[in-house]
Amino acid sequence: MADNYIEKQYEQYEARKAAWKKAGKPTLKKSSTPPKEPKRRVFVTGGASGIGKAIVQAFCNADCLVAFCDHNEASGRMTAIETGALFYQVDVSNPQELEECMKELFDTWGDIDVIINNVGVGNFAPITDISIEDFDKVININLRSVFITSQQLALHRQKLETANLYGRIINLCSTRYLMSEAGSEAYAASKGGVYSLTHALALSMSKWHITVNSISPGWIENNEYDKLRDEDHKQHPSQRVGKPEDIARACVFLCKPDNDFINGENITIDGGMTKKMIYIE
Repeated sequence: MADNYIEKQYEQYEARKAAWKKAGKPTLKKSSTPPKEPKRRVFVTGGASGIGKAIVQAFCNADCLVAFCDHNEASGRMTAIETGALFYQVDVSNPQELEECMKELFDTWGDIDVIINNVGVGNFAPITDISIEDFDKVININLRSVFITSQQLALHRQKLETANLYGRIINLCSTRYLMSEAGSEAYAASKGGVYSLTHALALSMSKWHITVNSISPGWIENNEYDKLRDEDHKQHPSQRVGKPEDIARACVFLCKPDNDFINGENITIDGGMTKKMIYIE
């Protein structure tokens, strides 16, 4: 019965998706009233669960057209049903898959206004155990995908006959770009790259009216928040562990039209932990 329910829900979602795609291509109508501001077109990588899912939901709640990609088909389908966003099954470590996904969105929407580069993997392992292939995979997923989505948007904007005067790219970095623990070499390297790539992109994307910023989350608990210990919360100056929604709200904030003077920045959202001096007693 559960499988039938999911299939029925997904059939309804596919029907909504077809209507939703049609809505992404507005037709011109004569009217005496000023036209409404068009819905923002938002693309999120790694949007099926955790922080990514919260971001998808936040932009759907903000009345945007939202699409997301993820390698997990089951989770992606469920998130699409729950949020009404458009889901693409994509392995972002494969450049062709990611590029084709974006090209389909350009064909459907005409352009993309906001890209949230959220996808990321950890793969922590002792330096003596991690393989070169594993290291490369983390870099390709966490860092190279940010370059690919940004480059695809730049190439598309370059071809537009009428300039789009609004654009946002937000890259999910991590507080681990500046602090580490043993066995985190691949992840730390990828997030350090995201930090640096962000300010480089801010300059390169400026000609297309696109601001580029990054967000560095600290401890964000995606599962079983109610099972955290009191000391887990109390160690944070904010007196609690973070939630995915904390990051999603910041993404929506950065995408407000009036916030275009925030550019090339990294915003740390960690409950104050990176400002806390720690000594062993």
